[in-house]
Amino acid sequence: MPEGDSVYLVARKLDVLSGRALAAGELRVPGHATADLTGRTVLGHETHGKHLLTRFSGRPGDELTLHTHLRMDGSWSVVRAGLRLPARLDGDVRVRLQTVDGPTAYELSIPVVELLLTRDEVTVVGHLGPDPLRADWDAAEAARRLVQDPARPVAAALLDQRLIAGLGNLWANELCFLRGHSPWTPIGDVDVDALVRLAARTLRISATVEGRYQVTTGNRRRGEQHWVTGRAGRPCLRCGTPVRVRAESAAERRTWWCPHCQPGPIR
Repeated sequence: MPEGDSVYLVARKLDVLSGRALAAGELRVPGHATADLTGRTVLGHETHGKHLLTRFSGRPGDELTLHTHLRMDGSWSVVRAGLRLPARLDGDVRVRLQTVDGPTAYELSIPVVELLLTRDEVTVVGHLGPDPLRADWDAAEAARRLVQDPARPVAAALLDQRLIAGLGNLWANELCFLRGHSPWTPIGDVDVDALVRLAARTLRISATVEGRYQVTTGNRRRGEQHWVTGRAGRPCLRCGTPVRVRAESAAERRTWWCPHCQPGPIR
């Protein structure tokens, strides 16, 4: 599943639409099939965690926001003026934003597509915790939320978007390794402030530094970008102990860890 840095980079890709009027704006989803964004100007793109908010002009109080979430299979594609996607992909298109004499953006296979008044954005993202990639990032508030349930396993707490937004399974696994915690260590037993600082720094580097996208080891070589994620059975890059993996039945995800570098409880 895309993480907060993934969605942030999608927003930056879509910035080529900002300030341009739409020659056509089409939403191919049942709830908004009759909506027409033609003539509105794309004001910009903002992210909160894994949620993307694309804003459009309108009369005061009538400005609109397109709320999308990539989930597992969604993606955005942008093509230059005069071009279009291959016809074989047309059935996957959920949104088409064609600008006047400019690029066209297509949403493919995105499960969450909602059009709402901009003033109502809180209804779709108001439940989210602080996001390190936003200007209103509040590290102290993120730490406060994380320790509200001190018995909760650290990896599960990091994945809860209501506590801190934008961290997915990759980052939860890698942060636990980097801080030397078993993923099942109670969040109340760790230095939460240090964990939050590391989470913010690594997510920002991934989103903004060229060549560092989701590279946690500093090594871009294939198979060595991550300390534990995806490395089940392979030697830990730090100590050589075979990395272990466990499927989490309650949520469709896997947890990777090094039992030597990450001592603590195992479930």
